[in-house]
Amino acid sequence: MATAVLHYKAAAVSDRGRKRPSNEDAFGFSVEDGVFVVCDGMGGAAAGEIASSLAVDQFLHLLTGRGQDGSTSMPGAAEEAIMAANDAVFSQAQQNTRLNGMGTTLVALAVHESHVWVLNIGDSRCYRLRKQSLELLTLDHSLVEEQVRLGRMTRSEALRSPYKNVITRALGTQCRVTPDVFGHEAEPDDLFLLCSDGLTRELPDEMIAAMLANDLPLEDLCTRLVDAAKKAGGHDNITCLLVRAVA
Repeated sequence: MATAVLHYKAAAVSDRGRKRPSNEDAFGFSVEDGVFVVCDGMGGAAAGEIASSLAVDQFLHLLTGRGQDGSTSMPGAAEEAIMAANDAVFSQAQQNTRLNGMGTTLVALAVHESHVWVLNIGDSRCYRLRKQSLELLTLDHSLVEEQVRLGRMTRSEALRSPYKNVITRALGTQCRVTPDVFGHEAEPDDLFLLCSDGLTRELPDEMIAAMLANDLPLEDLCTRLVDAAKKAGGHDNITCLLVRAVA
């Protein structure tokens, strides 16, 4: 169990990549309130951009400046904020036929002192680098990843599958949604990465770990990750949000 009093630093970079005409990713954070979120929108026309931005805005609105009382209230409040974000996206899609079917992934980090909660819907991910070791803290809600977990598909088959873009859970596509919630204890110098799949589709975990191990400012690390993903193909929008625990 971590005993040090921890503070957090954060930085983020988002890029449309080399193939997409616009950026449907969105991110936001409040270091003061201990809330960090990345969303990857989907839908025709501008719907993906609307869904991701609306989800980020709603999530942050409900979790910032509220004077939350720490470890007992934060996980429940974060889940409620996700429900509210889902309601906002779903309601707007119902009211505007041009936005029918829009939705977004969501991955969020909520912290209070050494307590950390990771929440996710879809295939945006959260990793933790601790002592040079990279650990994935989320489970993708995607068709191929669920087949891999069930032993019905190998990792190499998943990478080649024509269904690798199919996600099985998204925010805003249905009237109710259930996020995964994982609790952890942070240690000094832990580095958390929230990212859209535009990063993880292009770069293997080993390369991400090696790049994060560099002793550089967080914004420089974000920029290097995004640039590497673009160099590897940049087929999708790319967003990296880094959060470091500091004693």
